[in-house]
Amino acid sequence: MKKKSLGINAFLNSLRNILNILFPIITFPYVSRVLQVKGIGIYNFSNSIVSYFSLIAALGISTYAVREGTKIRDNIHEISQFASEIFTINIFSTLISYILLFLCLFAFSKLHNYAACILIFSLQIFFTTIGTEWIYQIYEDYGYITLRSIIFQILSLVLLFIFVRGPQDYLKYAVITIFSAVGANIFNFIHARQFCRIRVVWHFNWRVHLTPILIIFGANIANMIYVNSDITLLGLMKSNYIVGLYSVSSKIYQIVKTLIAALLIVTIPRLAMLFGKNKMAEYKSLLSKLTNILVLLALPASVGLIMLSKEVVLLISGKEYLRATNSLSILSLAYIFSILAWILTDCVLIPSKREKYVLRSMGISAILNIVLNILLIPVMSENAAALSTVLAEICMFIVNYHYAKDLIKAVFISKFFLKNIIDSLVGCIGIVGICLLCRWSWNSMILMTAFSIILSVIVYGAILVLLSNKIIIKMLNDIRKIIKNRLL
Repeated sequence: MKKKSLGINAFLNSLRNILNILFPIITFPYVSRVLQVKGIGIYNFSNSIVSYFSLIAALGISTYAVREGTKIRDNIHEISQFASEIFTINIFSTLISYILLFLCLFAFSKLHNYAACILIFSLQIFFTTIGTEWIYQIYEDYGYITLRSIIFQILSLVLLFIFVRGPQDYLKYAVITIFSAVGANIFNFIHARQFCRIRVVWHFNWRVHLTPILIIFGANIANMIYVNSDITLLGLMKSNYIVGLYSVSSKIYQIVKTLIAALLIVTIPRLAMLFGKNKMAEYKSLLSKLTNILVLLALPASVGLIMLSKEVVLLISGKEYLRATNSLSILSLAYIFSILAWILTDCVLIPSKREKYVLRSMGISAILNIVLNILLIPVMSENAAALSTVLAEICMFIVNYHYAKDLIKAVFISKFFLKNIIDSLVGCIGIVGICLLCRWSWNSMILMTAFSIILSVIVYGAILVLLSNKIIIKMLNDIRKIIKNRLL
């Protein structure tokens, strides 16, 4: 199979992620005003409930499939059999998740008021299963899924502005939200035939797959608990209004995190393939580059969002959500720990088949998150949810590093890594200065925010160049070569 360019893949995946989050970026200011805080609270609470059952359907299948599938992707017969076995397991887990969801809807009276919205969101469980997104990750085919995203996101935008008109339309918003995913996954299933033949099979050794899948599933449960327990506990212990406030800060946090992690997501299959084929020199070299680049992105993102948290909340959601500024600032502290923990999980521990340690680290983090939420939410409301997330991310990073240090230690203690940390911190001082100057220079919030972002990027990059940062200099040289070649 032709080797795909990580740079092109990163660009395509970034574009796809931008499109995926452009939908909420464009729509959220409109929707948050139209549906109001209570409607947004109902929407997000229902989505958080369904996410637990989506996790049951997904098991640890995607992570496991990418890790094992990359090793045999060049053999059409092996990959077809493997994909069919994984798909069959996924069908059964989906059936179980629906049974449990319906039982919960009947058993818990508090959920009755959210039943319609929950059932709408539940459609994505089945369509995610048949979408077999992991096939495209195995083959690093980001061109198709990017094009697919463009088509369905545009359709969703049109439908949103046509049908969502008032506070009572939160169910229509839920339908439109999952429309793009449902339609895209149908096309995914059809298009996947160009890579391999996927079908339901009955006679194969389930245990070979189930043991690692269930371990990863356990880790995913723990991860989902500490990701979604914030909104779930806020919904149970506080009001829809508080959930709506935290939903804004959480949404903004996730949008920025997704953009930072675009390169990480497309690099995971390549790292899994290199580790699986025991190409350790290439694996460690790529892992070092990935880690250092993401550090240079995560730190300025964190500082920039803290400096502009008030303006971002006002621009995206309006004055009604201004109280979300504090929780957004707190959440922004988590970026560097979250990204590094993500690297250690998906790029080190999973490829090295240490998923039991991922389960352990995520379990500890989830317990910490729940305990902190229960203790602090009555006093600190949405700020408690944000603080618990930050502490859980720090905890996960520390535990992951402990179990991965024999493979990653050389990267984290290298002079190259430490210099990048120092360079980035110095650059972040420049970002703080720029944001303060722009706040004093412009009365217009939109102009102040725009110039703060643009000038911060320029100043941050300039500081890295002055500090002779190898990564930014190489990037500039690569850009210069591309421009030169095109001009010639």
